[in-house]
This record gives sequence, structure tokens and C-alpha cells, in this order.
Amino acid sequence: MNLDELRIDIAKRGKKGIHFIIASVIIWCAVLVISLLPTEDILTKNLLTFCFTAPLPPIAYMISKIIKAEFSTNDNPLNKLGILFSCNQFLYLLIAMWIYPTVPDKMVMVLAIIFGAHLLPFGWLYKSKAYSVMSILISFTAITIGIIFNAVVVSIVMVVIESIFCIWLMLENKSLNMKA
Repeated sequence: MNLDELRIDIAKRGKKGIHFIIASVIIWCAVLVISLLPTEDILTKNLLTFCFTAPLPPIAYMISKIIKAEFSTNDNPLNKLGILFSCNQFLYLLIAMWIYPTVPDKMVMVLAIIFGAHLLPFGWLYKSKAYSVMSILISFTAITIGIIFNAVVVSIVMVVIESIFCIWLMLENKSLNMKA
């Protein structure tokens, strides 16, 4: 297979990673609930936010089984590249860890920016306009909203944007399958 065929193969079999984006909607809903907790202790809310982002991979795995998407396409050499793209986010989380005690009221905004930014290379991998556009839209929207508003508003905006992203990916997947 040539490079374009490998990209189409990983996009089709993994349904362009939509299981991860659906899982992120669930995670952002959890972040919203945490942001709405009655406590004024921002450090506790931030710690809970970090804890509730951790189950993203197992949630995505369960969703992949439900929607019949391959969680990992191990026989496609581009799978390792996709894993590398995902692991980049762990390095960016160091920024969020620094923000956590330093500027605690902006940690959710920073997490949203990191999440959005890490999506950009998936636009290339999956030949997806949705990933390319949403990566930039999420990052710029998160910083704009996050500077002006609190974590509750950032979380609401993320749930809405991620939901739109899911719909766009469903349409891209449908189009991809029609070409087959």
C-alpha cells in the first residue's frame, strides 16, 4: 500500500478516531459537573478535573466496541504515528500541571487549548478537514472564552464544540464509506 492508501485504511477501520472524540464529550461533561460543584476550593476542582480526564482511553475503547471501530489498527504502519500524535498531549500536560497551582482559575482553559492543539496532526493522518478545522477552532475559542469567562462556560463551550465535531466526523465517515 502507498501512503494515501494507508491513511484511508486507518481512517476507515478506526472511523477517524470518532470513539475518542465521543469519549471526550463525556469527559468534558464530567469537567462541567466538577466546575459546577458548590465548593469554592479551585484546587480540589482542578485535581478532580485531572482525575476525570484519565479514563479517556478506556471510555474510548468501550465506545469503539459499541460503534464497531478498530481501537488500534496494529497492522497499519501509520498506527504508531497516530499513537505518537496522541502521546504529544502528555508533554503538553506539563503546562497544565504548572498552571494548576499558579493560575488555578485558568487550568480548564489550558486543558481545552491543549486538547484542541493536539488534534491538528490527525487532520493529516485521517485526511480530515474536521480535525484540521476543529483543532484550530477549539484552541482559539478556548483561549478567547477562557480569558473572559470561568471554567463553567469553557466546559459548556467544549461540550458543544465536541458534539459538533462528532457530527462532522460522522458525516466524514459516511462519505468515506460511500467512496469504497
